[in-house]
Amino acid sequence: MIRKSENRDIDAILKIWLSASIKAHNFIESNFWESQVEQMRKVYLPASEIFVYDQNNLITGFYALFDNKLAALFVEPEFQGKGIGKELLKHAKNQRDFLILTVYKANESSCRFYLNNGFKIKKEQIDVNTGHTELVMSTES
Repeated sequence: MIRKSENRDIDAILKIWLSASIKAHNFIESNFWESQVEQMRKVYLPASEIFVYDQNNLITGFYALFDNKLAALFVEPEFQGKGIGKELLKHAKNQRDFLILTVYKANESSCRFYLNNGFKIKKEQIDVNTGHTELVMSTES
């Protein structure tokens, strides 16, 4: 079931974010992601509207919206490939008229996922934090 996150979910959300970020972004040192956990906890997550995928009180995925930006969509690595990400994305699309996101170009599986689910590439840019190329994608025509 997908539901709005609650305060008690934060540790599970951060665990998923960190493990999935490290797995999906093997082209970036894992210590970069580890250094961002407190920033996620104190700044990014509180500023966002967060929904979790709850399987019998086990959080296996989540997404975060900041206005029309899909700021995050992550699934616990051991639960990836089971349709959870697709369900989360469908739910997120139902929350807004359109969505915009950034994804690292080198993260080919996520790029494919978004392209296969209605997103179009709008432009490329460099992430100032990592120096890697990002794709800006949107569901807006």
